[in-house]
Amino acid sequence: MIRRSHDRSRVAGAVATVATLAALVAVASASATTTSSVKLTAGSLGFAGTPARVTFASTARSGVDQTVTAAEPIDVGASTGSTAGWYVTATSTTFRSGEQTLPTTATTIVAAPATASCDTGSTCAPARAAAVVTYPYSLPAAAIAPSATTLYSAQAGTGMGDQTVTPTWRLAIPAKPAAGVYTSTWTISIVSGP
Repeated sequence: MIRRSHDRSRVAGAVATVATLAALVAVASASATTTSSVKLTAGSLGFAGTPARVTFASTARSGVDQTVTAAEPIDVGASTGSTAGWYVTATSTTFRSGEQTLPTTATTIVAAPATASCDTGSTCAPARAAAVVTYPYSLPAAAIAPSATTLYSAQAGTGMGDQTVTPTWRLAIPAKPAAGVYTSTWTISIVSGP
């Protein structure tokens, strides 16, 4: 009798062990492997806003050479998904007032613009100037605008998202031109890099 009771305990323990193993097997077989994917297509590269008109402060003729400066916010929208960077190019016509002109080398950027700033409400990787543009940069100018040149280059891995880079233009005004309103037409472009 005692032996039977002991046997029953062994049988019950073995059944419990089998039941536990079966539960583990059931849990293991409930998992599966699958895949998930999403396709991100390239957006565009361009101006997030039209480049502002550059207006230099009114300057009184003084009989000596003078310089005036003006900042130009260039609002870039870079949603291409590329980490290659981008660059800004520019060209212009000669500053003219009637028959009077300023030199074709009158407009320059003395130093690289500071790191770009993200537009309000935008998460971006702010552009940092690549060391491919030599400053001071001279804006090309002629009666008919010549080929554009690069005024700013964003380093690879930077410049993604909506952001604004702001070069400061310097206009050299020689002593000799007559008073008047001098105008020039500028063409600013954004090109994918590097």
